[in-house]
Amino acid sequence: MLSDQIPYIISILFLVAFTFPIIMVARLAKKGGVKNGFWLVLSFYIIYLTIVAIASFNGFFDAIMLPPKIVVTTTLPLAIVVTILYNTKVCKKANTLLSLKDLVQIHIFRLIGSTFIILFLYNLLPPVFALFSGIGDILTAATSIFVAKAIQNKKSYAIKLTYIWNTFGLVDILVTSAMAIIFTKISIDTGSQGVEFLAKFPFCFIPAFAPPTIIFLHLLVFRKLSSKKV
Repeated sequence: MLSDQIPYIISILFLVAFTFPIIMVARLAKKGGVKNGFWLVLSFYIIYLTIVAIASFNGFFDAIMLPPKIVVTTTLPLAIVVTILYNTKVCKKANTLLSLKDLVQIHIFRLIGSTFIILFLYNLLPPVFALFSGIGDILTAATSIFVAKAIQNKKSYAIKLTYIWNTFGLVDILVTSAMAIIFTKISIDTGSQGVEFLAKFPFCFIPAFAPPTIIFLHLLVFRKLSSKKV
C-alpha cells in the first residue's frame, strides 16, 4: 500500500500533515459564509482524494507520459472545477466577507512543501526540481506569517507587501508545475530521473490537490486586493 522506497513513518506523517490543508480550506469556506461550506469542501476533497488514492493503488498513474497522466486526470479537472467556482456569485460573496489576513495566513499550510526536499534526500526527485519547489513553498508559508501580521497591524506597507508576497507565491506554484512537465519530458528523452514518484500514494495527493487549490487561493487574494474592502 505504502511505497517501500521511503520509510513508512514519513508516508504516515505526510498523510497526517495533509489533513491540515484540507481542513483549513474547508474552514475558509465557512468563514466566507458559504452555507454548509465546511462540510461541502471537506466532503468534496475526501471523495476526490479517495478516488485519487484508489487510482494510485491500481497503478493508474504509473505510465511515464507527456503530459503526466496524473496531471491530465487530476490536476486539470480540479483546475476546471475551481475556475468555475471562482466565477460564481457564492465565491465572490465569500471573498467580500473574508478578511485579507484570512486569505494570506492560510498559506502557512505550504510548509508541507518541505516534502519535496525530504523526497530529494531519499533520491526520489531531481535535486533542481525538489529544492526549487520545496524552498519556494517554505518561503511562501513562512513569510505569510509576517504579511498577515502587517495586515493585522495596519502597517502602511501592508498592501504593497501583500502584492509582492502573493505574486511570489503564485509564480512559485506556476513554475513548479511547469518544471514537473519539463522534468517529465527530460526523463522520457534521456531516461534520467523525473518526478514520477509523485504519482505514488500518498504523495500523489500533491499534484492532485496543490496546484489548482493554491492558485485559486492566490487569485482570491488578488481579487480582495483589487476590491475596496481590503
